[in-house]
Amino acid sequence: MNTKYSFLFFFTLMTCLVQGQEVLKKAEAVSIAMENNFDIKIASNNVDVAKNNASVQNSQYLPSVTGSAGANFSNTGGNVTRIDGAEQEFSNNETKGLNASIGLQYMIFDGFGRSSAYKMLQNQYQISELQARLILETTLLNIFNSYYEVARLSQDVANQKQTLAISRDRLQRARYSADYGQGSQLDILNAEVDYNNDSITYLTNSQLLTNEKRNLNFLLGRDVNIDFIADTTLAYAQGLTLGVLLQNARDNNVTLLEQEKLLENSQYNITNARSNAIPKISLNAGYGWNQNFLGAISFIERSSTVGPNVGATLSWNIFDGGATSVRRQNSEIQLNSQTANLEREQLNIERNLANAWTAYQTALFVKDAQKKIVETAKTNFEKSVDQYKLGQITNIVFRQAQLDLLNAQLELNQAKYFAKNAELFLLQISGDLKNAEF
Repeated sequence: MNTKYSFLFFFTLMTCLVQGQEVLKKAEAVSIAMENNFDIKIASNNVDVAKNNASVQNSQYLPSVTGSAGANFSNTGGNVTRIDGAEQEFSNNETKGLNASIGLQYMIFDGFGRSSAYKMLQNQYQISELQARLILETTLLNIFNSYYEVARLSQDVANQKQTLAISRDRLQRARYSADYGQGSQLDILNAEVDYNNDSITYLTNSQLLTNEKRNLNFLLGRDVNIDFIADTTLAYAQGLTLGVLLQNARDNNVTLLEQEKLLENSQYNITNARSNAIPKISLNAGYGWNQNFLGAISFIERSSTVGPNVGATLSWNIFDGGATSVRRQNSEIQLNSQTANLEREQLNIERNLANAWTAYQTALFVKDAQKKIVETAKTNFEKSVDQYKLGQITNIVFRQAQLDLLNAQLELNQAKYFAKNAELFLLQISGDLKNAEF
């Protein structure tokens, strides 16, 4: 098949496939990810585990109740010597015993160790929620980085397809001119080289687009071969200011909130360490039944007891070799370290936010500047087309104008989506990604 007709067939096939594709809206992508993304599922399971751990059933605040029952039997023989010196032999002396009881144990006061441990579990649950939120935010950023990459490549492929059509038209024009004696074989060869180069670039970027669609489908947790069209419309946030973003980051940044919870846990850990040196009071109660058959050689043939019992215990770890003191000192050192971690993270957030703000402002400027470059390149190319048809410029000049327009369009696409990704990253640092307009 002739090369020209091969590419025409390919373009026709691609057009038919595009018309049959679904349009994947941004909100739909988020909805699919929330339901199917593997990292989000695992994070949700971790939150459920932490929630179970933080329940009152795992707090030692509830009493423990135990029940037991037993039976014993023996058949013995031998001899006994009575007090008066008389000896008696016996055999087949059977003894039996039956018992059943139920008991309750409860720690009334344990030196505030139980209270601090329970608060730590509650904090750990909140930390797991923050970690799940971080995974969710990171996953959303990855999804939209991929989504916008699909959108960018889609527009790049469309621009390259248009460039390829222009090169194909130029090749046909060069052949017609040569047929009528108005052009040279060199013009045809130059046009063929440019057309083939444009064809290779178009096919290569089409493959990159297909690969990126598979990558996005994987992040969404669905069949990687599902084809779709990305929504290429973009909306940028309005009215963002560095001061407001910085305050939002101090209040809502997920990493900062996690460090604050870890600091609280360090404080609770000191209380827990100190509790070992405080007296503890526990209560125990029970109800039991015992019945024993003592055999023929016993003065008592059978005994039976039944009834409740109640008791209280006071325990005090007066000295344990210094282990409690060492534990308390280490807990205080860990508190100092966690305080330093929090202060470092606060400074790190301020730095990252300032850098992200600068990158965002630069990206917006580049985007707007690139729009003007595209307008200029488009005007220049349109004039070059007219001059080329009239034979007023060479193939080289025309080709350069064509490439200038294509490169400007590609740079604009890159700038548009880079600015949007920079905006989302900025909002994540400020803890306000949930309110972003995707």
